[in-house]
Amino acid sequence: MSAKPKIRELLDESACEHNKSKKVACNAPTPGATTGGCAFEGAQISLFPYADAAHLVHGPMTCLGSSWETRATATSWQGRDFTQMGFTTDVSLNDVVFSGEKKLTDSIDYIMEHYAPEAIFVYSTCVTALIGDDLDLICKQAAEKYDVPMIPVHAPGFVGSKNLGSRLGGEAALRHLIGSKEPETTTPFDINLIGEYNVTGDMWQYSHLLDELGIRILSTLSGDGRVADIRTAHRAKLNVIVCAKSLISLTRKMQEQYDIPSISLSFYGKRDTSNGLLAIAEALGDAELIERTKKLIAREEAKLEEKLAPYKKVFAGKKAVLNTGGNKSWSIASALQDLGIEVVATAVKKATEADRVKAREYLGEEGVLMMNPGAEQAKLIDEKGAHLLLAGGRSLYTAIKKRIAFADVNQEKKKSYGGYNGLLNLAEDLKNALENPVFKLVSRRAPWEK
Repeated sequence: MSAKPKIRELLDESACEHNKSKKVACNAPTPGATTGGCAFEGAQISLFPYADAAHLVHGPMTCLGSSWETRATATSWQGRDFTQMGFTTDVSLNDVVFSGEKKLTDSIDYIMEHYAPEAIFVYSTCVTALIGDDLDLICKQAAEKYDVPMIPVHAPGFVGSKNLGSRLGGEAALRHLIGSKEPETTTPFDINLIGEYNVTGDMWQYSHLLDELGIRILSTLSGDGRVADIRTAHRAKLNVIVCAKSLISLTRKMQEQYDIPSISLSFYGKRDTSNGLLAIAEALGDAELIERTKKLIAREEAKLEEKLAPYKKVFAGKKAVLNTGGNKSWSIASALQDLGIEVVATAVKKATEADRVKAREYLGEEGVLMMNPGAEQAKLIDEKGAHLLLAGGRSLYTAIKKRIAFADVNQEKKKSYGGYNGLLNLAEDLKNALENPVFKLVSRRAPWEK
């Protein structure tokens, strides 16, 4: 496998601001780091939302089982939805000794004969990477046999973090899909959404606004995406990185190869949604488009403020601690501030240097940037007098212990919080959490404590 120099390159990303002055890895693997998600899981996160492609895990059954259904990536694909299906070669001890290549070939044949997907992504895992199964050759032979893209994804878990795996997934798409097909038509306002996975339908909260403005989403990587669309991504006029800074390597290489500029933004909260729409219009450089965008923003903000008025009365004086990852460390903080909630602390352990700078900008000098949120959040809830904890499911018990309201804003969430309408969903969920009688009951002191 020729992934070693590629991994070193991806860890030293020149497009990252903090890497321009020195050669430093963005996220060098550290012992125990993969317990937060390995590279294999990160690659699946980047590519699994392609519902028209089969995703075949070449490894033991546990690799697929442990990463199954971690994200509710919604799709509008009308055919067979492969995000609801799992395929694995179920490598055993016998395959480790005698090679699992025949089993992989047979598995690809079975999928093509029974399901006929638009493409097959084949993921290596720790076991199959160590025994040296040649994914590239097998995928090449299968692609020639069936005239369907077969994409080897070299992201075994041991190479590093989930963040690195997302980059490796992007590399696989760039090498084997992007630029392999021409679009039927093009427009001056074609964009690619990179790192938008449409978790709980977040993308659908703003895609209709882009459509109204005349901005066409040519392809996505990979929320509600289609294999045929990502193959034409090289004809877009702009790459828009939504949330996933791990894919900045992909956008840099697309700029070098296809001269496509890129911008990074968020669609969480009123301010960031408005700023994001305007940033896209300005990057496309059309005066009429910019004017249309400003009018649309004014209209949507006026409608939103009217609906938010009763919620802001409930949130007056409320404080929140935010424990999530990546750019959500500041984007959800922005959304909370739009609701009138003071964010007293946010977790930046999994954030990039640029994300940390932005988090500081949003929280100000008084806000706390938690480097070890698991240990710090309980203490900060007491010190800051927080009323809300927004985090992933594992932090629920901290909220119960501290007797404050809790809301799940990580990938396990059940509602969309993106765009203008998503902010209303967030407001409703936070209001319900704050007014939930359960939290009032558990916050009472026990009779023997009075």
